[in-house]
Amino acid sequence: MTLDIDFVRAQFPAFSSPALDGQAFFENAGGSYTCKQVIDRLTRYYTERKVQPYGPYDASRLAGEEMDEARVRLAAIMGVDTDELSFGPSTTQNTYVLAQAFGDYLQTGDAIIVTNQDHEANSGPWRHLKDRGIEVREWQIDPDTGHLDAANLKTLLDDKVKLVCFPHCSNVVGEINDVAAICKIAHAAGAVTCVDGVSYAPHGIPDVGALGADIYLFSAYKTYGPHQGIMTIKRALGEKLPNQGHYFNADCLYKRFTPAGPDHAQIAASAGMADYIDALYAHHANGAADTNGRGAYVHDLMRAHEVKLLQPLLDYLGDKNSVRLLGPRDATKKAPTVAVGLQQKGSDAAEKLAKLGIMAGGGDFYGVRCLQAQGIDPDHGVLRVSFVHYTKKQEVDKLISALDQVL
Repeated sequence: MTLDIDFVRAQFPAFSSPALDGQAFFENAGGSYTCKQVIDRLTRYYTERKVQPYGPYDASRLAGEEMDEARVRLAAIMGVDTDELSFGPSTTQNTYVLAQAFGDYLQTGDAIIVTNQDHEANSGPWRHLKDRGIEVREWQIDPDTGHLDAANLKTLLDDKVKLVCFPHCSNVVGEINDVAAICKIAHAAGAVTCVDGVSYAPHGIPDVGALGADIYLFSAYKTYGPHQGIMTIKRALGEKLPNQGHYFNADCLYKRFTPAGPDHAQIAASAGMADYIDALYAHHANGAADTNGRGAYVHDLMRAHEVKLLQPLLDYLGDKNSVRLLGPRDATKKAPTVAVGLQQKGSDAAEKLAKLGIMAGGGDFYGVRCLQAQGIDPDHGVLRVSFVHYTKKQEVDKLISALDQVL
């Protein structure tokens, strides 16, 4: 499968914007450009549907139908039932709501496992449960490689552990964790799993049903959509946890963990993410597939393109003695989220790159524990360059040329 990069970039208005001309975007881990399908749906909602949804008149009825459409189609892509998918204002907020639910559900003496590879959003909320008598165990990364070893997880598991929280992919290490294998280990010990997919989903929305994750969270604004958090939770677990929404919504699974009113327009616009996946499938594939199959095809299409572009960058950085490349050097094991430790501060290097037309970032990226575990001062930070499938080879070449000057 070969990605038609010209077709892809034509789906993103940012690439034809004069304001961004000459700029190569390498901070996609902080948020991706939005595809035109989402922008069109959001514009239509705000101009034609901006009323209370699910009413009897056309504008209201259509508003509700578009919200439902987003849930139906995204759930199908992810291989879960429609009502197992819910929206929230952000993944961080969704995680806090989940932590509150587990805090009410777990008993004193129960244990949970978190990692020090995570973004703080999938670590801090769970760690707060220790104040409620819950034991918090830390699954630690290898300080040299940043790798999470499944063998170390097994040593932490016993009959006290009820929940294992870990990332699909770290936002600084970049290594793709084997979610399916980890979930099997946790389930065999009687625990459920909560997977932070924020740093993985931009590289292809996964089939969560196939992975076996009990909870999976990611951010729509990093998957070419609006600023919403998306969460899936298996029905048996969702119905077991205490309701966090209005009492009269307790029988509706996707409302149980939405204590605040959802953003109607952004939920409706999220269907544009499914539109985009369908457009890529129709342009590249021969034959027909169901929604889940189209999602899987596009996932693989995106990853293949990214791996091809990523390997030369990893080779370039890995060969430099003055650079500490975090995470694996093999592009097939890593998302194109590349963090490097430098003698200069990460933020200083990012500023220099900006003058050369490279949009990148420097800092700790809310991965403070992860950096500290690898012996990096979060105040010094790292330089992070990240991209997704709409990035061109010429932009990676430009990045390497700019890094030559900065490093």
